Amino acid sequence: MFAALKGSREKAFERDRKAIQYHYDLSNELYELFLGPTMVYTCAYYRRPDGGLDEAQCDKLDLVCRKLRLRRGERLLDIGCGWGSLLLWAAEHYGVEAHGVTLSPSQASYAQARIRERGLERVCQVECRDYREVRGQDLYDKIAAVGIIEHVGIANYPAYFSQVRELLKPGGLFLSHGITHERRWKWTPQWDFITRYVFPNGELTHVSQILSVMEDVNWEIRDVEQLREHYSRTCRQWAERLEQHRSEALQLVPEKTYRIWRLYLTASSVFFAEGAIGLYQVVASKLAANVAAIPFTREDIYRPGIGPLEHRGNSA
Repeated sequence: MFAALKGSREKAFERDRKAIQYHYDLSNELYELFLGPTMVYTCAYYRRPDGGLDEAQCDKLDLVCRKLRLRRGERLLDIGCGWGSLLLWAAEHYGVEAHGVTLSPSQASYAQARIRERGLERVCQVECRDYREVRGQDLYDKIAAVGIIEHVGIANYPAYFSQVRELLKPGGLFLSHGITHERRWKWTPQWDFITRYVFPNGELTHVSQILSVMEDVNWEIRDVEQLREHYSRTCRQWAERLEQHRSEALQLVPEKTYRIWRLYLTASSVFFAEGAIGLYQVVASKLAANVAAIPFTREDIYRPGIGPLEHRGNSA
């Protein structure tokens, strides 16, 4: 029986690895064309409604750090760290020790190169590794999972949220940032297109179900924010950039792939605008007696401007 369970687990790991690599190992150079210098492939946060994409992505990285209440010297785990942007931001602006894992070899090597370029090898580490292979309890002060819940699979939510909780110190904070669909959502040809050609393991549910599962495995929900309008604008600006760089893109991928991605990004912008899908940031704590997880108010989260160390109450 144990051998069967082990085999099933290994198959699940391999299935997830192949799905992630299918999408994210497409071409780092292609992603650079529409993501830009930030290399952030998740919803931006527009402090100014007419703000530019790069500025908004920096503001999103900072928003995540603020919501996690990062402090100098803390250990941060970024599950599905992508090209390392959040790790770099958190290390440079908040003085944390940042560890990232991704299933994409292309992302891992890209992120490692960025870390070396900035001389952050002592405080930043990226591994091509499954989050389920991270071992030990109470390893991290804070954990972020930005754009991961879509790949987990609804049936795997209890195990996923339990595993993340085991890696967090008592009183620690976890931020989950991911796409949801509305409660009355039904399978559509559009979703069939996305799962067939873009996200082979993509699976969404409504935010209420996510919160319910989190509470079932003893997370305390501290903050929930819907950002779908921000993601609609993000996808539209990605699509515009991709179209502006059409000739360069066609040197990297076949025209069919280019057209699939242009349609995917454009359609996603419409779906978010209409409310068919949403983007929620959920902050939860590993409740512990006599450990204060967060301040009494949210005022520090929404203070204008970037929140570097000198504005976070950290000692040098």
